[in-house]
Amino acid sequence: MWLTIRGLRLLGAVVLGTVTALLDLVFVLAALPFGTRPGVRRAARLLAVLEARRLRLDPAALGLDADRSDGQELRYLAARVPVGVLGGLVLALLGYGLGVAVVLAWFWGRGLPVDGMAPTVPLLAYAALGGSVLLFLDLSGLVGVHALERRLAARMLAPDPTEALHRRITELAESRAGVLAAVDSERRRIERDLHDGLQQRLVALSMLVGRARRGRPELLAQAHEQAQQALAELREVAWRVYPSGLDSLGLADALAGVAERSEIPVKVVCDLPGRPPMAVETASYFVVSEAVTNAAKHAEATAVTVEVREQDTTVVVRVQDDGVGGANAAGGGLSGLARRVAALDGRFTVTSPPGGPTVIVAELPCG
Repeated sequence: MWLTIRGLRLLGAVVLGTVTALLDLVFVLAALPFGTRPGVRRAARLLAVLEARRLRLDPAALGLDADRSDGQELRYLAARVPVGVLGGLVLALLGYGLGVAVVLAWFWGRGLPVDGMAPTVPLLAYAALGGSVLLFLDLSGLVGVHALERRLAARMLAPDPTEALHRRITELAESRAGVLAAVDSERRRIERDLHDGLQQRLVALSMLVGRARRGRPELLAQAHEQAQQALAELREVAWRVYPSGLDSLGLADALAGVAERSEIPVKVVCDLPGRPPMAVETASYFVVSEAVTNAAKHAEATAVTVEVREQDTTVVVRVQDDGVGGANAAGGGLSGLARRVAALDGRFTVTSPPGGPTVIVAELPCG
């Protein structure tokens, strides 16, 4: 069944590639006099992105996620026209062969001759053998055309290895700086929580105990309550630093704890076949925790939905609330999450139009 689905996808990709090859040829011929104009380059990049998706290639990995001034997309569209035509010829031969097979089966199945040839055992065996060989060659041609198209796209659209290395070095430098900034921001946040919350409560507790010792035993109840609240705040700060339950319980139970502590209803769906790497679990937890906190404090949300699923070798975390929207992706909390995800070579996107909803998606590779 899986091979059948894959074969149908490949056949569809080649058929679509034959059609788009003719469209690409028309576009290239029309764009030649204006090849250096930004509008033409953007259109060529859009067509190249569509071709990459047809071939099940990642446009970002081919450098198609940003404008380029080298004109390589237009040259790729011109170069893939012969390959698309070749795919059309293979499809035509396949269609012709299937048509001949249908005609022979129709007539010979009724005992009627075709071109004066009556069905005999040797003739049927010869036709079956020849048809099988031709079918194998046609299918091999389809696979070869598809592989050639993927190779051509990777060769012509992918950035130069030296350029890719420089870009990777830049990304690593930026992610390292981002991680350091995120760590410093988290340290300041912890210090602020300790100073403004827990420290003030402990000072009040110390004063209550001191007054109780001077003959006010009725204040012991207040001191006990203050101690309980201080312990709760200390536990909350400790969970913000690192959720200890994540190691022993796993991501699903840790996220259930986030939902229990939330001021608003949170629905958690964690569908993972196994435990991802610890760094991925930790990043997923903090993405959900920060997003839920923002929804409760800033978005005026009444409900939050959290989905954690695995797609191929990537853990996808999606958090959506029904709040007022307008979240600033460059804000302190969200930008820190973006840097944390980028440190794992992941992707972090925030969609928050005015009026909502706010959708936060983190894609974390596990490979």
